[in-house]
Amino acid sequence: LKEYKVIGRRIPSEKDPNPKLYRMRIFAPDDVQATSRFWYFSNRLKKLKKAKGEIVFVGEVHDKSPQRIKNVGIWLRYDSRSGTHNMYREYRDLTIAAAVTQCYRDMASRHRTRSHSMQIMKVEEIP
Repeated sequence: LKEYKVIGRRIPSEKDPNPKLYRMRIFAPDDVQATSRFWYFSNRLKKLKKAKGEIVFVGEVHDKSPQRIKNVGIWLRYDSRSGTHNMYREYRDLTIAAAVTQCYRDMASRHRTRSHSMQIMKVEEIP
């Protein structure tokens, strides 16, 4: 997976000529799926659908130091057969995107969680 920064907003109208921008950090294999995940989350969080919005910017975020090993903390939510669960996990990898990929694979193997039922809430490098 790769890390993308996606910025979107409502389409400007006479009522709101300068709408608020929403920026999200999305982990996806390509920019098309990153924009799709942006619309999924913006619909749930801000009641903003693709028909009433526009994408301002989509760009891949590269790691500042890909040669240094990092400890990464990941907060996530996933749907299982019994309900929705929140979880915090830690991984050790060279890049943050590789740690998130490792998390997706680990959750699939240990908890039988599909990638579409997982939501990455927050990703932070642990000092």
